Order: sequence, then structure tokens, then C-alpha cells
Amino acid sequence: MIKYLFTDFYRSKAHSIGLLLLLVAGLVSLEIGSRFLERAERVSEKTAAHQAESIQRNVSHSTGELGLLMYYQRFGLENEVPRLAGLSIGQRDIYPSVQSVNVRNLEEQRYSTDLMNPLFQLLGNMDFSFVLIYFFPLVIVAFGFNLVSEEREGGTWSLVLSQTDSPMDFLRCKLAIRLLGVLAVLVLLLAVAVFYLDIPLDSFFWAFGVIAVAYVLFWFALVWLVVSFQLSSNLNAQILLACWVFLNLIIPAGINVVQRWAFPIPEAMTAVIENREGYHAQWDREKEPTLEHFYSKYPQYGEFQHPKDQDFSWLWYFAMQQLGDDEARKSVKEMRGKLEQRMEMASKVSWLVPTVHTQLSLNSASFSDMGNYLQYMGALEDFHEAKKGYFFPLIFEEKSVFEMDWDGFALESFRDQHPVQWIGILAPFILSVLVLLLWANRNYTKSGIYSNGK
Repeated sequence: MIKYLFTDFYRSKAHSIGLLLLLVAGLVSLEIGSRFLERAERVSEKTAAHQAESIQRNVSHSTGELGLLMYYQRFGLENEVPRLAGLSIGQRDIYPSVQSVNVRNLEEQRYSTDLMNPLFQLLGNMDFSFVLIYFFPLVIVAFGFNLVSEEREGGTWSLVLSQTDSPMDFLRCKLAIRLLGVLAVLVLLLAVAVFYLDIPLDSFFWAFGVIAVAYVLFWFALVWLVVSFQLSSNLNAQILLACWVFLNLIIPAGINVVQRWAFPIPEAMTAVIENREGYHAQWDREKEPTLEHFYSKYPQYGEFQHPKDQDFSWLWYFAMQQLGDDEARKSVKEMRGKLEQRMEMASKVSWLVPTVHTQLSLNSASFSDMGNYLQYMGALEDFHEAKKGYFFPLIFEEKSVFEMDWDGFALESFRDQHPVQWIGILAPFILSVLVLLLWANRNYTKSGIYSNGK
């Protein structure tokens, strides 16, 4: 029976074409991922080269005044792109992977990014996660919607009942053959990705693979449930396609709408405005309050004083810049808190929606989610503070540009690290698949198929 079902499945042109389309779409997605990784590498290399060249150029044209050089000179921090991000690009095609900042106010520089083609951003990337989440379920639906109904509608169900003592074994074999075909394509694509994208076989890759397999199992379990109601092929197809639209389009869009309504973020623009007003307004004010605020935040610079007979000093200028950042600090903190609340909300809802859980889990395993971006923003703040901590004393001491060794200021990297949360990854899949299978088993029991009754 197994040999017959296997031959019958692969003899069908529709089934072969479906698997071939999955394979082709997956290979195209790997090429898109490869180009994304290549672009990230080029940006990193060009940024490192540009930083080295700009330091040499600025130093060569400098008058020796370090404060003036630091007004212009930028230093870059790269958000390291793991190879696995080529399979799930996530937020990384929206937010920059490298940011360069000087020692002036951070908040105004934080939102500077490279320009992208708006049409390309609108269309998005057809990465592997897109193919997995949207294409694989469609093929699974096409393979399984008539698992039982085709036998009834084709008049062969009575023959099945007469030729086998267990119709359920017959149906399980039909489903298993389809499952093995889809899993074979999935495993093949992941194997190709390892070599084509040079992905290390670490715990995150295995987590990515487990998530992909679990997602496929969920859709097969859903198909198994729908066909257990023993409806017509047309009704099965309509119900399954409605599930696809609901799970992949309507619910994610609904979550996004609720997030924006529950946690609006006007603070993003407010932070920029407050930052600019915070330091621009200081030009027409007394300098003492600005300096006192600076000393309260950085008491280690209390030994440096602004010359009372001068209208300008680098001490006062950078104190003014710091005041701009501090004016916007509350809005920045509120904005980050709301982004974290959005993430938490999506994570909780995803326990009930396997499609959303899959996307979030794939992005997390690939370090291409919002959590990674927030970690990078935190690292950028530390990076900016470290640069200020190094250069401020030298500027305030009026050290000459030509007294310093500039060769050590290369592009720096930030690498996000977190352990694989296996329970958090697997538990929603296990719960959803168990519910679907138990429900389907109840339906098959009531129908009498187990006892060869229908």
C-alpha cells in the first residue's frame, strides 16, 4: 500500500510541480539572502575605509585644534550581521547596520541612515522566512485539501474500505508521504543554505531548522483537522485558504494596528525636536546653568572651567550639546519602553498564533528582530559615551591634534548575544499541534473510520 501511495503521489504532475515551485522559490530566496549579506559586507568595508580616510584627511587639513576636529570626525559602530540573517532578514532591511557618530549630541545623529529605494522597501525582501511562512502552507493545502474527499468523490472509497482493515492507516500514509515530500524540500533548501550562505552549524541554525519543521508540521496538522470533518473538496479548500489568509494576513495586520493604537510613539519626533531645541536655545542664554548641568552629570570634568572673558569655549559647546541630549532623554526612554511593550505584546499573542510565533522566532534566531535593534541602540549609546570619555579631557586640555596617534580608531562592531530559548520556541508549536491532532482524532472516531464503518 505504501509503495502504491508513494508512486501515485509522485506520478501526479500537480504534486511534482508543487514541490518544484517550492524548491525554485526557496533557491531564489537564498540568492536574495546572499545579496543582502554581500551588501552588508560592502557597507561595513566601505564604512571602515571611509572612516580611516576621513581621519587622515581631517588631520591633514587640521589647524591642530582638537575640538574643531571632533566637531566633524565620526566613528562607526557596526551591528554585526550573522550569516543566518540571510535566511530571515527581518528588521535589518529597515534599520542601518552601521552608524557613525561624533562626540556631539547623540539623539540628532541616531536617526541618520542611508537612503534606500522606497519601492524596494515597499515590496520587501522575499527571503527564506517569507517563502516558508507564505508559500509552504499554500503547497501543503494544495496537497492535502482532498485527502479524504477525493476518494469519496472519485468513487474509490468503497474500494479502500474493502482492501484494507484500517482506513486510518491508509489516510495516515497518504498524509505522511506528502509530509515527507515537503520536508525533503525544506531540508534540501536548508542544506544548500549552509553552503551557499556559509552559515555556521551553531545552536541558532538548529533552532532555525526546528522552527521551520515545526511550522510545516503545524500546517499539516491543520489540514488533517479540516479533512477530518469529511466535507467536500471545495469546502476543504475554501476553509484552508481562509485559514491561510486569517493566520498570515489578517491577524498580523490586526496585531500591528492594536500595537500602534495601544502604544503610539509620538516620542520619536518629540525626541528630535527636544534635542535640537535643547542645545540651539543655549546660544542666547547664560552659560553658567548649562555648565552646572554638565558638571552635575560629569563631575570628573569639574577642574575645567569656561573662560569668563570669552563667549565661546569647547567646554561650554559640548556641555550645550549634552544638554540637548538630556532634554530628549525622557522622550527617548518612553519611546524605547513602548517599543519593548509592542514586542512583549506580540510575543504573548504569538503563543496563540503559530504563524506570528514562527516569524518572531525566526527573526530572533537570526538576530534580525526589534530586540536586536534595541540592543544595538543601547550599544551605540555606550559607544558614544566611551568616545566622549576619551576625547573630552583631551579637548578641554587643548591637546593638539598632531600629538595623537590616530591609527587605532578603526570601525568597531557590536555582536548581539542571547541563548536559544528552546522552551519558548517549541511550546506554542507543541500545544497547537496537539490540540489540532486531538480534535481531528475525535472527529475520525465519531465518523467510524477507525472501525471501518464508513
